[in-house]
Amino acid sequence: MQINPGRTKHLETFELMQKNSEPLKKVNSRIVIGFPPVEKKLLTIGIASVQHPQGSYLLTTLQSLFFASSSSERKHFIVLVHLADPDPKWLSQMISNISTLFKPYIQARQLVVINTPLKSYLSLKDLKKNFNDIPAYVAFPSKQNMDYAFLMNFATNHSDYFLMIEDDVKCAPGFVTQIATTVSAWENKHWVTLEFSQLGFIGKLFHARDLPRFVHFLLLFHQEMPGDCLLSHFHDLLMQEPRIHFFPSLFQHIDNYSSFEGKFNSLEDKEFKENDIGSPSNPAASIYTNLNVPHDSVLINAYSLDRNFFYAKSAEAGSHLTVVLDIPAEVFRVQVLTGSDLKGKNWLKEGHVELGFDCTNRINDCDDYILLGLLVNGSLNKQVLSNESGKKVKCVRLLVTATSPSGIVVRHINLWTK
Repeated sequence: MQINPGRTKHLETFELMQKNSEPLKKVNSRIVIGFPPVEKKLLTIGIASVQHPQGSYLLTTLQSLFFASSSSERKHFIVLVHLADPDPKWLSQMISNISTLFKPYIQARQLVVINTPLKSYLSLKDLKKNFNDIPAYVAFPSKQNMDYAFLMNFATNHSDYFLMIEDDVKCAPGFVTQIATTVSAWENKHWVTLEFSQLGFIGKLFHARDLPRFVHFLLLFHQEMPGDCLLSHFHDLLMQEPRIHFFPSLFQHIDNYSSFEGKFNSLEDKEFKENDIGSPSNPAASIYTNLNVPHDSVLINAYSLDRNFFYAKSAEAGSHLTVVLDIPAEVFRVQVLTGSDLKGKNWLKEGHVELGFDCTNRINDCDDYILLGLLVNGSLNKQVLSNESGKKVKCVRLLVTATSPSGIVVRHINLWTK
């Protein structure tokens, strides 16, 4: 980075560079969902998200954040999401989905969503090439560094600490308490970041007071390397060596596709420990559908716990497959898997799952439904937030939202109940 090799002069050099840079003066990030907290919090949890070729895990990540924390823990943090994709259709859809699924947290000022107009970004043309990278490989991390910078810039004054995660992770139960306990133990020690995951930019905790420096660092060197690599140089700048990592990890990567590399990978934190939820229970139920079903396809196979499956010739938008429980139950997880293989054959490309609660004088349906989540890559695996309704579930409905003329396979609809 061509900074004076004398380490003690690094910070002086960087602060001089900060004074001569103007990348933040034209930034106009705006709130699109929610309101900032009235009082300063202990922790801001930051997520920058764009659309991905294989589907988004952002809603799953948000649900994991809130489900893994108690009501008392949620009083001490705010989740800040930066929707950073310029596609207006995607932005509108994500705003609608988040507003519907997370309304209680939005009303409690625990979730805020922002967007930054593309005109606020530095140019992505004629970027410096490193290691003979193709232009797309240079542009992606450069844009991502600016996504992170604008997120952190907005977060600076809302809390004492800032936790960076990505938009495709799941969280360990009680992660907030574990982070707060660790921060208390390290209160009188020097640190730049505390790391609660070994992967990328996931689980990195900053002092909020350090965010302005790191924001400028990301913007000054946005085209040099990805953000997690720049973070290592930032550590060196502020005299932290070596990295400070805690075990077990509190966050796990859940996506197996790299938007940066454009290929599948198996990125996984081996130090993440997850509670075993056991096998699904699938209580007694009746199954109803208006899908186009061939004579040799058995509807109950979609709900059975064996390896049989259900096949429909086609799926029109608005058609459904509904599980109606004989006795309403407290459901804490729902899993839906469609498709005959992992490459997308017979997946339900666009659909979502809803939970139904009231069933007044209706045998095969419910009166009142709420959205549980969208299918990603033809599947859904969701924890049901305990305060979503306060009622026992009577119906689980798989709803088709876009016509699939080639037919779909429903391998299973599984429920975990208390």
